[in-house]
Amino acid sequence: MSSSDSTPSVSGKQDGGDMSDGSEDCKQGAMVVKSRAVVKYSAAPPPCTYAVLQEQTDLKLPPANWLRESQLGTAGTSVLGSSSRTKPFSSFGMAYDFIDCIGDGVDVVSDSENIKKLLKIPYSKSHVSLAVHRVGRTLLLDELDVQELFMRSSQTGDWTWLKEFYQRLIDQKWQRKKKSKEHWYQKAILSKFLYYSINGDGAAEPVSADADETEEDCGPVEDCGLSWPATFNSSASDCEEPTPSKEGLRNDFVRNIMWTFEDIHMLVGSNMPIFGGGRYPAVSLRLRDNNKPINILTGIDYWLDNLMCNVPELVMCFHVNGIVQKYEMIKTEDIPDLDNSTFSTRVVKDIAQNILSFLKSNCTKEGHTYWLFKASGSDIVKLYDLTTLCEEATEQKCQNPFTLPVAVLLYKVASNMMMKNQNRNYGTIRTLLLNCVKLLDEERHPQMMASAHYMLAELFQLDEESVACEEGGGGSEDSYSEEEEEEDEDEEDAAAAAAAAGTPDDSKAVAIIKSVGELSVPEKYTATNHTRSSGVLPVSQDKEERCRHVLNYVLKGLKAVDNSIKREGELPSADPHTAIPLKYEQTCSSGAIQTHISMLLDPAGCRSNEMKRVSRSGMLPGSWQHRLKLQLFLKASKAFYVLADAASNLLKYGRALRYIKLALQCHDAYCSISSCLAPRVLLFHSQCLCLCGDVQLMLAHNASNRAAYLEEYSYQTQDDQELLHCLHRESSCQAFSVATDLSGDCEYQLFVSCKCYEAAHDLLTSEAVTSGPLVEVAEQQGTHTRKRLGNIRNELGVFYMNQAATLQSEKEVKQAVCVAEQDLWKRSFSCFEKGLQDFQAISDPTNTALLLCNMGRLMRICAQAHSQSDEPGHGEFSPEEALYYNKAVDYYTHAVSVLGSRGSHATVWDSVNWELSTTYFTLATLLQDHAPLSRKAQEQVEKEVTEAMLKSLHYCDLDTPSPRQPLYQYRAATINHRLASMYHSCYRNQVGSEGVRKQHRSQAELHYSRASALFLSLGHTPCELLRTLLERVAFIQFTTSGQSSAAVKLKTLTGALEVMCDTRHAFNSIHKDLQSAPLEDPEDSAEGCDNSGLNREEVMRLIGVFEPSLSFLLLQLIKLSSKRKSSGQDEDSVYVYRQVYSSLLRAEKAAPLVERIALYLQLLEQLTGNTDTHTTE
Repeated sequence: MSSSDSTPSVSGKQDGGDMSDGSEDCKQGAMVVKSRAVVKYSAAPPPCTYAVLQEQTDLKLPPANWLRESQLGTAGTSVLGSSSRTKPFSSFGMAYDFIDCIGDGVDVVSDSENIKKLLKIPYSKSHVSLAVHRVGRTLLLDELDVQELFMRSSQTGDWTWLKEFYQRLIDQKWQRKKKSKEHWYQKAILSKFLYYSINGDGAAEPVSADADETEEDCGPVEDCGLSWPATFNSSASDCEEPTPSKEGLRNDFVRNIMWTFEDIHMLVGSNMPIFGGGRYPAVSLRLRDNNKPINILTGIDYWLDNLMCNVPELVMCFHVNGIVQKYEMIKTEDIPDLDNSTFSTRVVKDIAQNILSFLKSNCTKEGHTYWLFKASGSDIVKLYDLTTLCEEATEQKCQNPFTLPVAVLLYKVASNMMMKNQNRNYGTIRTLLLNCVKLLDEERHPQMMASAHYMLAELFQLDEESVACEEGGGGSEDSYSEEEEEEDEDEEDAAAAAAAAGTPDDSKAVAIIKSVGELSVPEKYTATNHTRSSGVLPVSQDKEERCRHVLNYVLKGLKAVDNSIKREGELPSADPHTAIPLKYEQTCSSGAIQTHISMLLDPAGCRSNEMKRVSRSGMLPGSWQHRLKLQLFLKASKAFYVLADAASNLLKYGRALRYIKLALQCHDAYCSISSCLAPRVLLFHSQCLCLCGDVQLMLAHNASNRAAYLEEYSYQTQDDQELLHCLHRESSCQAFSVATDLSGDCEYQLFVSCKCYEAAHDLLTSEAVTSGPLVEVAEQQGTHTRKRLGNIRNELGVFYMNQAATLQSEKEVKQAVCVAEQDLWKRSFSCFEKGLQDFQAISDPTNTALLLCNMGRLMRICAQAHSQSDEPGHGEFSPEEALYYNKAVDYYTHAVSVLGSRGSHATVWDSVNWELSTTYFTLATLLQDHAPLSRKAQEQVEKEVTEAMLKSLHYCDLDTPSPRQPLYQYRAATINHRLASMYHSCYRNQVGSEGVRKQHRSQAELHYSRASALFLSLGHTPCELLRTLLERVAFIQFTTSGQSSAAVKLKTLTGALEVMCDTRHAFNSIHKDLQSAPLEDPEDSAEGCDNSGLNREEVMRLIGVFEPSLSFLLLQLIKLSSKRKSSGQDEDSVYVYRQVYSSLLRAEKAAPLVERIALYLQLLEQLTGNTDTHTTE
């Protein structure tokens, strides 16, 4: 079409190609009506110039090309109007072809003839009968030929309730009206006129002798072409999906036009012939009887046709009794002003807006069939809800022939919205699908039913997967027609019908227009523009409830698929109302576990060969049942996975294991009917296995709650049982039974968890995943899975390590290392080694350090097991112990180097340093206490002890505030005490070099001083402080043995007395502990610990050393002081020494401990004051 022609030149062109559009402002006086037409599709051949027939051409004679399509192409018959009647479901055919426009972008979809009928209601007395359906904001209008419908009802028995309703309320004397002979005569000369115009020879040509016979028979043939599609129950064998060829839903319009009339957007089908060429690129051609003037109905009809097709001019050919008289050309905007047919375009606009508002306000239920009816000669327009009337008549929904087309359209609109990822319109899509399901009969349309349920399940997005929806099919038929003759026939019966329509019972009508004159009043009706959702539930935010909705829809979809599978013999199946027994194995042999776990490593198995034959349920590979089952199984698996994850987060591990078992059973069924697994399915399967591993691990950690978990695991809902029944039609669902069993064996659970992680890791590193488009996602998941794998291997290693430690501690008599212990060590070390490789592979220094720590701990346990425990005491420090302790040191040192600094992970850093310090300390202690003197010299042992002690002291962080700081201080004090004791011993026993003795003496004094200061700063270690001070006093006293001068000895012993006076801090702490937590029997001073943790037995031993040491020290000071010439101050000191010495000798040895401690404190205070005075002087 050119600038004014809306017909594109390329036949069959749809949206996105060369389309033309036009807009026109139709004027009448000062009023302007806006109109715009865009061709969406055209099957017409390129427009050709019409032939102007010569005057006196006899149109009763047929031209040579009459009814031949060869010259006009496949659309020729429709272009030239060989069919005059609108076929049912014409709007559905257009809606199926332009599904993007339905629901939101278009107000009305209909045949142009139906649009013209509505807009001419106030001017016409003829009847109007239209079926109205609503899909979102869009209304679909189709002719509802009650005469044809009732003729069918007489033959099949369908729609009897509507026939009775019609006769009772509308036309009690209904009978079939036959077309007059004049009607067929007018249609015949119109057809011949159009063929003459396209032929272009200007004269009639002779035809065969049977032309007249053909002419007479053409009418009835065309009338029989109008047929209603069969209702759902018309054929018991028809259970396939509706197709255009079967249901008569093809879109046979020559052109589909998007027509905007003012603010109303309409998708219109038109078959009007359009001619062009020369001075007139686009014109419509009409044939008129010169004896009949053009009336207002004909004018509106011509004007609307030209507006819809954007044709600027009209050419009318006048004839008398079939003899051509003349031609006349009229512009489209001049049509409303023709003589005898003058009308207001503004009124037509108001009529259109009022009718649309009336229909949108009252046709509110999607899926319902509404009937807009106006009887001949009546001014009342009524709207009925046929779906509700049908339900009241207790007849099945399948007796409504509109049910299936409406269901298909609802399905296609929802499918289109989902394919465009318009899930934000959740409510709209769900409403469409639920209404679609309500309309369908599952037994006869299982594919659409199953697909609709799958899409309902897919609405609940459980992941970011895109939705792959399946499209249905459909279409409609339609053709060009004239309506003026039908109006004339209707007007003949107007008077009789008006009386019958005047007093009907209007209680059944949804809404009524009491007078057609109201439609001409501007804005008489206002559209509310709402749709009733038919009980659609709101979206739940609860994750479990959403998953339950998904599983419910999946179950319905699977039932629909299973019911559609026809087989000669059904498999014996379990009763869906009986729970499937679950197995609870306490233990399982290693071989059985390996056999079942192998299914995890190869989930698809060797099923590719099996898929070449019919599945277990009798389903053919590649069939729609097969494709839908794959999607439904996968969706169910995802829903159960989400439920398992949610239950795991709630610490409901029994429930989580049950859900993940169902998820893996769904996956097993999926694998049983799938020839190959897509990368996204493999990724999801790895997630299921990881979650299964997580749940088994947590069950192992919470073995004390097994009874509660078993109860959760055993519970099954009715839907779960029925879903399992559907799964068992395709698979035994036992591939993952071992991995999902609830066992009471902790080792078994850890082992299964490890195997699940291994299988998940193998899937993520398989070629099918790493070579696909999801490689980045697989790498990310692979990192998390590898971390889980390293963690579970660490857990297994710790489990075996603890078992070895328990076995060692339970030995009644210390024996050599047994085979069982060695086996546990090997298992533990193997798990640690593999876990270390996992953490190193993903560059995880923190977990690597922790695992190295555990390996160090394992080496220490091995060292403890190799101690010489069968000899008295402990025996010498063995080479095996040294070997394992040195290995432990290596692992701890490696862990420190992996961490690098404390800033990376302070807690782990502190833990590793503490363990390393402990290992060095234990090694040094064992070397010191059980020196291997049979293999090494004393000096070498002392050197090794010193090195180990100093290294242990190096890793004691005394400066950084942390929870371990008191432990570090105690460890440092103990190390200094032990070093001081060792140097003390060396000094006493050393013979030879005086320089070495001096070095030992200075080292002993240094470490005694540091140990005393550290123990004193702790405040809660009085026994250790007391012991250290007493040893230091003994060391000082021993040094006097090599001193010959009395003055030097006196000075040295005075220093020893000062150290002895420091014991008051220890006794003060002991006294407070005794007062705060006294024993029930105060006299019992030699047994047990009190509530404060004070070891009374140790206190008594230390007191046994303290008293004689102090007495001896005082006696020596008294003797030395009395031999020398002393001053008054010295005499006072000697006096104090004598008093204290006397008090010690007179002290009651059987007195309560607390009284003895109080006495010591009193005496030490006297000595402290005396020594302070002496020091000052």
